Order: sequence, then structure tokens, then C-alpha cells
Amino acid sequence: MQAAKKPHNLTTLGLGSCVGLTLFDPQLQIGGLLHVLLPTSNGDAVANKAKYADSGIPALIDKLVSMGAKRGALIAKIAGGANMFSMKSNSNIFQVGQRNVEMCKDVLMKQRIRLAASDTGGTYGRTIVLNTENGQLLIKTIGHGIKYI
Repeated sequence: MQAAKKPHNLTTLGLGSCVGLTLFDPQLQIGGLLHVLLPTSNGDAVANKAKYADSGIPALIDKLVSMGAKRGALIAKIAGGANMFSMKSNSNIFQVGQRNVEMCKDVLMKQRIRLAASDTGGTYGRTIVLNTENGQLLIKTIGHGIKYI
């Protein structure tokens, strides 16, 4: 988890089943980035809240607000959540990427933060870069090109 004011960019590398979640205040040009490894901390007191969607998203919101961002102005974008395991099973235990995406969306909804854009799923990894001047999210992939959301 990291946050910065313009003109800094925030980057996370190697998103497979993980989700990169960004929050951005367009008026104050403050942004934050969370690299979600797993959907839930299962209510445990965890050493690193940022690993989990259920504890990391509220922690990132708090960090941005402490830097001056307006909670009501925050806009979210997500990328990642790929299916990196080719297992044939009816269990969703191997669908970590999909579960990460669903939990991120659920927590954002509960926090009343608008999800403006997403690039999720597939079977390929991503690297993302958040521009804190305009909130644009650059998504780089191997074999699937580059895009902005």
C-alpha cells in the first residue's frame, strides 16, 4: 500500500491473481495504490492489513484522508484478478483472482466508493502505474498490449 500527491506515479508489478486497486481524489490530485493478495483476512488481527481487500481498502482510504483527500471525492479503479491456475475443479478455492475482484467490488460498494473502471480476469499478468496528476491508470501486459483506464 502506498499513497502520494502529484506529480508522483505509483506502480505495482506482477499482478496475477492479485488485484491492483487505486483510489484517486481528482480535485486534490492525491492517489493511493493497494496490491491485494487475498480477499479476506478472516477477521484475524493481521500484521499487514494491506494484503487483504477487506482490511486493506479501508486502510488505504484512511491513509488518503489523513493526507487531505476528500473521502467523498475518491474514485476507484482495479486491474488484475487473473486466473493463473489451470485447475479443473468445481471448487472456487482455486479462483483466487475472481474472489479478489469480487471482494474489492464488495468493499468499495460498502465504503460508497465509485468503481470508475476495471481491467480484470483473463489468464495473464499485469503491471500498473497510477498517474497522480490525472488519475489515469496505465496497464502493461505481456502479449496483450498496453492500455489506459
